[in-house]
Amino acid sequence: MLFIDNVSVKIAAILALKNFSLEIKKGEIVALIGRNGAGKTTLLKSIMGVNKLNTGYIKFLEEDLSGKPNYYRASRGIGYMPEDRALIPELTVEENILLPSWALKNLNGIERLDSVYKIMPELKEMSDRKALLLSGGQQKMAALGRALMSGTQLLLLDEPFEGVAPALSQRLGDVIRDLKKQNLSIILSQSELNHTEDIFDKEYVIERGENVN
Repeated sequence: MLFIDNVSVKIAAILALKNFSLEIKKGEIVALIGRNGAGKTTLLKSIMGVNKLNTGYIKFLEEDLSGKPNYYRASRGIGYMPEDRALIPELTVEENILLPSWALKNLNGIERLDSVYKIMPELKEMSDRKALLLSGGQQKMAALGRALMSGTQLLLLDEPFEGVAPALSQRLGDVIRDLKKQNLSIILSQSELNHTEDIFDKEYVIERGENVN
């Protein structure tokens, strides 16, 4: 489904990724493991087209994504959940989740929203609450719901368990396990595997922007 080959990325003259490679198949959940600053977020943003590649290429469903505009990824079924959630505080939970559908003509927002609520019913219960009133864990849930709007093929989840209370962390893990049953492919970045190790089909360790294993 996604094939990353020898990708290098420079950010402010610093080589943040060095010939990094990764492959994920349909329905797989891949762990991207590395310490803070190892290059995890840089890689996920590179997949999303935020960072320009210096070398290598990224193919999604046999299509080279190089040169494609950022929004093209979402139109192809890739959803991204950033580490900082990036919710719009003044908008409600439902409005934040619907954001991708406002930008993508090929996405039926109401139909997809119903699917998201079936996956995470708790989001429907807080749908009218403004994002700024949510706890950190609830914001993570809302950000995951938004990623699911466009992420019908592949989800990129950047540190979804970071700073989340144990109960919500367990709930997020359960949701991710259920998504795997729907044959959705997921790349999930973490500082360490800890209690979520059973979720993954395989893992890639990144250190200083390079493959370790």
